[in-house]
Amino acid sequence: LQEPSTKRVRPLARVTSLANLISPVRSRFGHTIQSFGLRGDAKSPGCGQKSSGRSAVPTPPKRRSSVLWSEMLDVNTKESLSSKEIKRQEAIYEMSRGEQDLIEDLKLARKAYHDPMLKLSIMSEEELTHIFGDLDSYIPLHEDLLASLGEATRPDGTVEQIGPILVKWLPRLHAYKGYCSNQLAAKALLDQKKQDRRVQDFLQRCLESPFSRKLDLWSFLDIPRSRLVKYPLLLKEILRHTPKDHPDVHGLEEALSIIQGVLADINVKKGESECQFYLDKLEFLEERQRDPRIESSKALLCHGELRNKHGHKLYVFLFQEILVLTRPVTRNERSAFQVYRQPIPLRELLLEDLQDGDVKMGGSFRGAFGNSDKAKNIFRVRFREPCPGHSHTLQANDVFHKQQWINCIRNAVAALRSSAAGPELAQLPELSEESEENNPSVPNVAAPRRR
Repeated sequence: LQEPSTKRVRPLARVTSLANLISPVRSRFGHTIQSFGLRGDAKSPGCGQKSSGRSAVPTPPKRRSSVLWSEMLDVNTKESLSSKEIKRQEAIYEMSRGEQDLIEDLKLARKAYHDPMLKLSIMSEEELTHIFGDLDSYIPLHEDLLASLGEATRPDGTVEQIGPILVKWLPRLHAYKGYCSNQLAAKALLDQKKQDRRVQDFLQRCLESPFSRKLDLWSFLDIPRSRLVKYPLLLKEILRHTPKDHPDVHGLEEALSIIQGVLADINVKKGESECQFYLDKLEFLEERQRDPRIESSKALLCHGELRNKHGHKLYVFLFQEILVLTRPVTRNERSAFQVYRQPIPLRELLLEDLQDGDVKMGGSFRGAFGNSDKAKNIFRVRFREPCPGHSHTLQANDVFHKQQWINCIRNAVAALRSSAAGPELAQLPELSEESEENNPSVPNVAAPRRR
């Protein structure tokens, strides 16, 4: 579990699977093999030009206090504590401070974005509800933890035991299941609404205001997920600086186990929602392309953009039991994926790792992928039984993404063929750093999401 970042996202959407089908690379809670797409949205949500009447000098962003816990202690108290205890208390203070920051951001999302857009009729109430979800309901939840931590803080600023407090409170985070599961659809709607000039202008003005701290709206909406994946890191840090014989050790270990279970549960729900999101966008040109293994899929192992031997862009989905190649299309301003050729069931799939400039099955790729003399980063997928149109030579953006796809497909095929691997395939993407990895509207998607 890695804490999501609000900095510019990386081109590769990374997904860590509980099943460990693919070795770590570094995103969807979840994140694709691509260059969300839940990546690349670190820019302003409104990309329109500034009006000539506005100042060219940006307003300095609002800064948050970065004072350490130890800096607030009096000299006598600080001298009475060991360096290990000071580090332990610093970690506990970081958790408390993080809760305060989260509460402020949740309130800000409502006050600075939701309410003004509703009042100005920039978006409808239904659209805002779909994008913001039930964000307000989580404020009291985190206020309760903050209050409990405050009550446990002694006059000298130290906290003796935090484990029992977290053991009691952490199970309440199951409330985030619905919010996290809806993030992909919410992000897609927000991106669609950004095409509206009024929405674009409003979000741009907010981005240039001090309160935003140079964060766009989606960064605020993704903060709860960022906070969720940080809890295990904070607990491990507190535990690392807690002596083995400290009475808080048992509570911290139990709390760590609880939060890992909560995140795993949320991951499953989020993964199922992500899978269904893309299933709903598939379009079949022929009835024979429909396969019950597609409709019954509950896990999307990886997905992203590749090119075929003609240089055409394809968007490829690897589900639990079948590989589906598609062409991205737009229908009435709605993105969709038109199924290309016949989907390949994994039980019937053969995978070939091709060398640069070398096509073992015959034919030449010289010049097929642009002006280069040799085709690079290519591999082939095909049915076991040769048939016209049932073989696809595909090109990734680079050797790293190519290996990602190969590893993903190989492990999925191996897991499917092993009866013991059945439960592993049910595991879904873990809450990850890249919140934008699943956005089909993001261009240059190149790498499969890792599981």
